[in-house]
Amino acid sequence: MEKGKTTMFQPRPFDTAIDPWDAVRRRDARADGTFVYAVATTGVFCRPTCRSKLPRRENVRFFPTPRDAERDGFRPCRKCRPKDADGESPMKHAVLRACREIESAVAAPSLGELARTAGVTSFHFQRVFKRIVGVSPKQYALAHRLKRFRTELRKNRTVTQAVYGAGFSSSGRAYERVGESLGMNPRDYKEGGRGAIIQFDVFTTRMGPALLAATQKGVCAIAFGNHRDELVRELSNRFPSARLVEKKGERIRRYVAAMRQCLAKNGASMDVPLDILGTAFERRVWLAIRQIPSGETSTYRRIAADIGKPNAVRAVASACAKNPVALAVPCHRVIRSDGGMGGYRWGLNRKKQLLEIEKNRGKTPRESVQASRASS
Repeated sequence: MEKGKTTMFQPRPFDTAIDPWDAVRRRDARADGTFVYAVATTGVFCRPTCRSKLPRRENVRFFPTPRDAERDGFRPCRKCRPKDADGESPMKHAVLRACREIESAVAAPSLGELARTAGVTSFHFQRVFKRIVGVSPKQYALAHRLKRFRTELRKNRTVTQAVYGAGFSSSGRAYERVGESLGMNPRDYKEGGRGAIIQFDVFTTRMGPALLAATQKGVCAIAFGNHRDELVRELSNRFPSARLVEKKGERIRRYVAAMRQCLAKNGASMDVPLDILGTAFERRVWLAIRQIPSGETSTYRRIAADIGKPNAVRAVASACAKNPVALAVPCHRVIRSDGGMGGYRWGLNRKKQLLEIEKNRGKTPRESVQASRASS
């Protein structure tokens, strides 16, 4: 392609029935999220569903993504907010309806059923759902079913009763799916991790004593504390029937090294596999938090909006408080809308320290010390 040429919109396989200009003229909700259009005379790009005055066809250009439009010098429309995951898109409401339908159904509706209700293709609905919620409809339904399963187990019911009470079609299916999520089979989870082997290490960091623990699947706990015994006791209380093994194996050494590097390099990302439990809502919150870049912050209100639950600000704060893996899910990067620190499971002083470390990312140790003194 010659330099300076614009990449025009090419309909993807699932969009072959949609003509982009016709979609713009009709403000077709099915096209929302599949492309944006830009107007040469205004320098603005919009969603296909934008309610602005229809431009002349000869002034319109089509782009696959907002980023492509920006690269060509166009700016986002303030009315339809084409860069936002939800914006004013009718699909946002369709996705929220789908979440409620999944949560209330005994048997999760299929992707095709959800798409037909929304009036779009299955491919497009899945893509938009994942963009807004953070997981696919199938993953969301499974997470919600697992939440029900754990609730049933805690009622002291038998595993078989919990299987069918949670909506699984068979015990074999439940053991397969629940095992993927819990890192141990359902009966062992009910009995506090019976038979599970959890390796851990307690070591000193610039935040004080820290504990990191992991199963075969990944890291299941990262915590800060004031005393070694306190940290080990908390881990034992969480998994009372598991076999806890200290400082064994290459895996745990590798995870600890990644954590040390994260702190030593002023907030570098801690990219390790995780084996953590949470409700469907908590998983969405934790996933959104992991998208916050080092050195930046978000707010509880913004996270709630990002996951399509703008009124769930307190629930987002609660999910942050239940985060079992400090740093790996960097909930210290979430603050209040007024700029206040909010809460932190491992103490506000540590939250401030972590944010200060990340603020000085890329600086030499001497420069970091000078910056800290200047801000104090």
